[in-house]
Amino acid sequence: MKTSSKIAVFWFRRDLRLEDNAGFSAALRSGYPVLPLFIFDRDILDRLEDRDDARVTFLRKVVAEMRDELEKAGGTLLAPYGKPVEVLERIVRDYPVAAVYTNHDYEVYAKDRDASIRQRLANHDIPFHTTKDQVIFERKEVLTGAGTVYTVFTPYAKKWKSQLDDAALVPFPCPLGPDKLYPASVPPVPSLEAMGFVPSAVPLPGKDVSDDTLRQYAARRDYPAIEGTTRLGLHLRFGTVSVRRVVAKARELSDTWLTELIWREFYMQILDNFPRVEKCACKPAYDNIPFRHDEEAFRRWCEGTTGYPIVDAGMRQLNATGFMHNRVRMIAASFLVKHLLIDWRWGEAYFGRKLLDYDLASNNGSWQWVAGTGCDAAPYFRVFSPAAQAQKFDRRTEYIRRWVPELGTPAYPPPMIEHEFARDRVIRTYKEALNRGRLVIGQ
Repeated sequence: MKTSSKIAVFWFRRDLRLEDNAGFSAALRSGYPVLPLFIFDRDILDRLEDRDDARVTFLRKVVAEMRDELEKAGGTLLAPYGKPVEVLERIVRDYPVAAVYTNHDYEVYAKDRDASIRQRLANHDIPFHTTKDQVIFERKEVLTGAGTVYTVFTPYAKKWKSQLDDAALVPFPCPLGPDKLYPASVPPVPSLEAMGFVPSAVPLPGKDVSDDTLRQYAARRDYPAIEGTTRLGLHLRFGTVSVRRVVAKARELSDTWLTELIWREFYMQILDNFPRVEKCACKPAYDNIPFRHDEEAFRRWCEGTTGYPIVDAGMRQLNATGFMHNRVRMIAASFLVKHLLIDWRWGEAYFGRKLLDYDLASNNGSWQWVAGTGCDAAPYFRVFSPAAQAQKFDRRTEYIRRWVPELGTPAYPPPMIEHEFARDRVIRTYKEALNRGRLVIGQ
């Protein structure tokens, strides 16, 4: 039943926290009591292949914790499982909604979804307010001197840093209390089983990163046997940490880590401004490359049985934990594309299935960087030697032996392809393909 007083709805998405949340702060300042909302999106969840997907376990846990905290403050959290357009239509029917607030999202699916919802709400004379929250700079806020979008990282990063000031890092106030929240009686958070999932046993990384980790980040981040990275990717992906607080910490303690955070925003603005990169090569000429559709070779890569120990270690780590060290991600990705000559989109999709911290913009950008197909990418003739990479970054094979214990025994397979042969083949294949196309971004 509708109640008489108007309310605002705040829709949580990639911003699962109750503090320093730009859109939530705007809703709390609206003058209306706020009904927080999270939608377990069937358009996304029903496409997942693994019913024990750890990200769904994580989402359900975080949403339940947020609801508990909101109830202590005098409100609640509505968290249905359904299609967003249908859920918002029901909410408008059941509650006296004055406005809906949320934060920006930059993926093609999200922008199409939001456009549809904006129109549906407009039919009810309900405004749909969206706010920048998951990045410091978005869309066309960091531009070249000619007013165009950067497609090369180094000048983008320089301009990004020049524009950063203290004001950009000020947290948004999100005061909770019965005077700010709508005390609705709503159904419980749906169980994993009700949504067709089962709990995952994959351990989830925490949000706390020590100052020592950040101070040593530059020196330790490339060595997979060392716990030298922050493991904050999952939390940045779902917004359980504030990017403003993360950037403030990076600016204080680690310029190298700050650069990694800028890469995240670089790829996000590439996806936002050039949405074709989700499915196509950023440089259209690279769509001419005749990749091999070798499902057996792809299976061996996925399983970690290529006969290249550092590649196999990385893939096994990914399959077991939902995480792969960033240096090893580059090696494993390069092996799939450059050694096996398999389409980067196959690998990007597999990472999308397995990575806890999977983010479309960053992973698409990183895969295209490795494949040579992206903006500001590694040149196509740069082909990682897995053996040389292992010697440089895992000299004592500590990381490799952790994940490939049968190394050196008859149980471990020989290399499925010879490095020099693979290198010569991919360079020749790319060169011939590129002679048939032009390297132009955004077409």
